[in-house]
Amino acid sequence: VTVAMKAVGICGSDVHYWTHGRIGDFVVKEPMVMGHESAGVVAAVGPDVKGLKVGDRVALEPGIPCRSCKHCRTGAYNLCPDVRFFATPPVDGSMATYINHPADFCFKLPDNVSLEEGAMCEPLSVGVYSCRRAGVSPGDRLLILGSGPIGIICMLVAKAFGATHVYMTDVSDERLAIAKKLGATEVFNVRGKTDVEVAAEVQKANDGERVDVSIECCGMQSATRTGLQSTKSGGTLLVVGMNEPEMKLPIFQCAVREVDVKGIFRYCNTYPTCISLLSSGKVDVKPLITHRFKMDDLLTAFETAKTGKGGALKVMFNL
Repeated sequence: VTVAMKAVGICGSDVHYWTHGRIGDFVVKEPMVMGHESAGVVAAVGPDVKGLKVGDRVALEPGIPCRSCKHCRTGAYNLCPDVRFFATPPVDGSMATYINHPADFCFKLPDNVSLEEGAMCEPLSVGVYSCRRAGVSPGDRLLILGSGPIGIICMLVAKAFGATHVYMTDVSDERLAIAKKLGATEVFNVRGKTDVEVAAEVQKANDGERVDVSIECCGMQSATRTGLQSTKSGGTLLVVGMNEPEMKLPIFQCAVREVDVKGIFRYCNTYPTCISLLSSGKVDVKPLITHRFKMDDLLTAFETAKTGKGGALKVMFNL
C-alpha cells in the first residue's frame, strides 16, 4: 500500500544517528531519511491487498523481514538477519510525504485511536515486547532503570500487565516527576550514588525484598549493575537500553542467585496488542507527546529531542 504520512515521532536512535553517525555496527555511510515511529492514511492499495482501503488510518510497523529464514518461519522475525528497518543504515525512514509499505505491516487504527497514538505504537511495542520477554505477570514488582520515553512506556505496560509496584530511577528530577505522575510507585534520583547504594534504597522501599523483574532502559553500566543487584533470586533482568557496548558486571550473582539476564532486539508480533491497549484505555501514551513540530522546524525538533529542552519526552512531527 501507499501511505500518506501524517505523524512521525523522533526516537532516541534517530537522534543518535544524527549526532554520532552510528549505533554499534549500524553505520551511516550516506544520506539517510530519518523516522520509524509512524502512522498515516492509505492513499493507494495494490491489486491483491485485502483488509485495507484508501482512506484507512494505519500504524506502520517499520521492520520488513525476509519471511523465509528460520527466525521468520518461527515467528521471531525481529531477529531476521535481512530485515529492512526504517531509518537503520542503509534503509531510509518514514519522514516523507508518502511511503510504500507491505500491507500486512500496516495496522488499521480504530476510530478512538489517533494518528499520533498510532505512531506511538512503535515505542509502545518495545514496552510490550519487554514485558513479554521479562515474563511480567499480575502481582509482580519491578524496577525500571531510566525514566525516558521507553522507561515510562515499560512502566505503563507493566501496570497494564498486572504489576502492582513499579520503581523507577533516573538522574533527572524532571523526568522522575513525570514518571511518578504517570503511575510509578516510587522514584529514585541516582545521581552521585553507587549501584550498591541504589539497590539498597530500592530494596528498602520494596518491603526489604528484591524485585521480581528489573528492566534496564538507559544502556549504562551503573544501571545494569543496579538492576542485577536489585533483582530477586530466580528473577529476570532485561536489558533494553543500548549505549555502552561493553560492561563490567557482578556476573557471579547470576550464577549463585539464578538471575536470568535477557536482551531484546526491537520487537515482534506486538502491534495488535498495542492497538488494543490504546483502544481499551489500558495504556495512555498521549501525555508522553510533549512537543509537536512541522517539517519546516526539523532542526529545532531534533535539538529539542536531543536536549530534552522544555521537558521534552516524545517529539512528534505532524506532516
